[in-house]
Amino acid sequence: MTTVSQTQGRETRKVDFASVIQHFATLAIFLVLVVAASFWSDAFLSRINILNVLRQVAAGAGIMAVGMLFVILTRGIDLSVGSIAALGSVLTAHFIHFMGLSQASSIALVILAGMGCGLVTGVFVAYLRLPSFVMSLAMLAIARGLSLIISDGRPIPLGAEGAAISNFGSGFAFGLPLPVWLMFAVFLIGGLVLNFTRFGRIVKAIGSNEEAVRLSGIAVPRYILTVYVVSGALAAVAGIISTARTGVGSAQVGVGVELNVIAAVVIGGASLMGGRGGVINTLLGALIMGIIANIMNLGGVPGYHQQVYMGVIIVIAMLLQYGTGRLKV
Repeated sequence: MTTVSQTQGRETRKVDFASVIQHFATLAIFLVLVVAASFWSDAFLSRINILNVLRQVAAGAGIMAVGMLFVILTRGIDLSVGSIAALGSVLTAHFIHFMGLSQASSIALVILAGMGCGLVTGVFVAYLRLPSFVMSLAMLAIARGLSLIISDGRPIPLGAEGAAISNFGSGFAFGLPLPVWLMFAVFLIGGLVLNFTRFGRIVKAIGSNEEAVRLSGIAVPRYILTVYVVSGALAAVAGIISTARTGVGSAQVGVGVELNVIAAVVIGGASLMGGRGGVINTLLGALIMGIIANIMNLGGVPGYHQQVYMGVIIVIAMLLQYGTGRLKV
């Protein structure tokens, strides 16, 4: 009996140790990148550069990664986030500059538009059972096309009417840019929902075993629909932040950013097979993507070369993440 007990205890410690390594793998990758970047360039750890990285993450992969995490947890994918961000950027400036709507009304309508895009994708995926890859790819084209039609392919200035939004984009509070505080708030809310609400638990369960959740009497399509609506809303918010930072609405916002968003979530340890992922690691994944881009900019890497290096680094980071996930010691 003693021998069996000791054996079980050792096996438990092995599993626990492997789980700990997997849990902190993203943090380890993040810290290694920070140290490497600090040696790569003396300017990396400067306050100005750190704030610049945080701003770029907030307007890029950061906020959208929360919505993508919820989608991926259900075994889905949302390729339309970059295009919805572009639509949100264009609509923000269009409502304020051309239609004369108040800034509060414009923001509300833009978020509703993002939710509408997510709703369309979610209905087809959740109720008509279309593959999320195909449906979100279609929404990618639709949203990008709408943003080009509305803007006529040209940037739309916010003008003096959008002063409050512009001030938000350039404003600070307690030493950090306001968009960064908004990003942290989104991650905080996402973490609370995912870990402490029935909705979050069911979303994870759907990714782990959708059939079991359905047999338990839960309306699975309703939850799948909701995660796409959330993803669309947060993509629209990212578009608003982009307009706030630059002072113009542009249909070129978010081109290709959906790949960075997905990479941030996966580097953060989420499984594309669903059911596994966390908000804190997703934030670290988004910061890792921002640091990688920043390192290449500081190093003077040409733009075309950056895409190649970015892809290679993402693959290495993902291999490290999955390698630690399978580690048994």
